[in-house]
Amino acid sequence: MKNLLISGFTGLILGIILMGAVIYNMAPSMMILVDESKYDFEQTTIELEKSIKENGWSMPAVHDLQKSMKKFGHDIKSVKVYELCHPTHANKILQADDERSVASLMPCRVAIYEKNDGNTYISRMNSGLMAKTMGKLINDVMNDASAENEVILNAILKKK
Repeated sequence: MKNLLISGFTGLILGIILMGAVIYNMAPSMMILVDESKYDFEQTTIELEKSIKENGWSMPAVHDLQKSMKKFGHDIKSVKVYELCHPTHANKILQADDERSVASLMPCRVAIYEKNDGNTYISRMNSGLMAKTMGKLINDVMNDASAENEVILNAILKKK
């Protein structure tokens, strides 16, 4: 009986350690979504901006990281980060004192960048997954925003 308890406890501990290692290794690829664009860099930026407007969202800012890095003497491939905002979604969170702490995640960001393979990629936070760890209001709003962002991006993503 004692050996059975020791074996069971050892198995439980090993299972917890193994699950922790799996989660630790998978978490980064689950938190950031990356897809290839069906266009080159310039056309991807044009199509994204068009899709943002067509879907009723706005772009409070666009950060040209290639241009910014050049000011510091670094030459990198094209990278732009778009801030996407939908005031109705933002208002729901910003009106609630207990939820306002997630303002650091706002607005939604989408990055368009080139890789050495010559292709253009789009990355964004998996806010739908992150929302599951938050309260109901944040979960609902982030899931809605995430779904709408995917609609915006569908216009430029290469189909798998």
